[in-house]
Amino acid sequence: MRDQIDLLATVTVLGVLEQAYFALQVIYARRKHKISPPETAGHPEFERIFRAQANCSEYFPIFISLLWVAGIFFHQGVTAACGLLYLYTRLRYFQGYAVAAQGRLGPLYAGAWLLWLLLGLAMAGLLAHFLQPHSFTWMAALASAPPANQCPVRGSWLSQNPLFTLGWHGQTSTD
Repeated sequence: MRDQIDLLATVTVLGVLEQAYFALQVIYARRKHKISPPETAGHPEFERIFRAQANCSEYFPIFISLLWVAGIFFHQGVTAACGLLYLYTRLRYFQGYAVAAQGRLGPLYAGAWLLWLLLGLAMAGLLAHFLQPHSFTWMAALASAPPANQCPVRGSWLSQNPLFTLGWHGQTSTD
């Protein structure tokens, strides 16, 4: 099991470490420019670092979700490579934004492209999964379910329980 998710776990931990690095940069910028929490305005350099960290944090849950779904249902290796590239683009985004607002644009577009790629991989993997023959067993179970007007526990061990002496819609059972 572990060898099926080890690369995804590694990229996840690297992503968490990157988020921690971004948060530390905000702390250092607050100290450098003497801006105490909860203030978010002040020196332009601080504002850019603060915004870069906030933007990266906003996209992190999307990235992690897509990373795991694509890695499990499509291919772990391909997904982990895309994840590493995404983390690199976020680092470049952060560094570029810290210097000048225009410095974020190239990495921003590259990161967005990688998120769309991960979304495509996740969707392709899920589609392939649900189109496999074993995936139709849940549909067969639904098709063989009792009609809505019949008690689903009738004849099972649950029907012997005194709590289930009432019928499906609250009528007294005649069984």
